[in-house]
Amino acid sequence: MLAMEGEAPILGKTTDVGANGVSISVPAPLIVGQAGQVTFDLMVDGKFTTISARAKALYCIFSNGEFKIGFQFLHLELSAVTALARYLR
Repeated sequence: MLAMEGEAPILGKTTDVGANGVSISVPAPLIVGQAGQVTFDLMVDGKFTTISARAKALYCIFSNGEFKIGFQFLHLELSAVTALARYLR
């Protein structure tokens, strides 16, 4: 889910996750540089872990009928950093 500043929350599909950010596909474009809250689930050690973080849109490209938005995480909490590291190992 994306909750961008000044807009209603929207659902998206996580397509790529890294230590510094995430790519999410959505039906409508977002403004590059816009900040907000991203929330998504990861399977870590056999159970779902929710990651919720402030993020900034770095790019927005049209691909396969939807918009792929690349987000950079801003100020991740330690629990989120730990969960992402476990997921990515």
